Amino acid sequence: MALSYKARKRWALVVLVFGLPAYIVMAVTIMNLIGRPSIWVELLVYVGLGVLWAFPLKKIFKGIGQADPEKTSDE
Repeated sequence: MALSYKARKRWALVVLVFGLPAYIVMAVTIMNLIGRPSIWVELLVYVGLGVLWAFPLKKIFKGIGQADPEKTSDE
């Protein structure tokens, strides 16, 4: 079942407000447990993790910045 535009918009907001900060805290905690690698390895890990979170959530964010396609232009 596909999510409606309104549902996707709400889920995107929840992910950005609660999920992304939690993901950032998790990534920093894991990096602190590993120890301090070289600056280039650390940068590569953070860039990789910064892009990785978006792939599973691609369907939620797709088309959110556009006008509601389900809404008619008469309203």
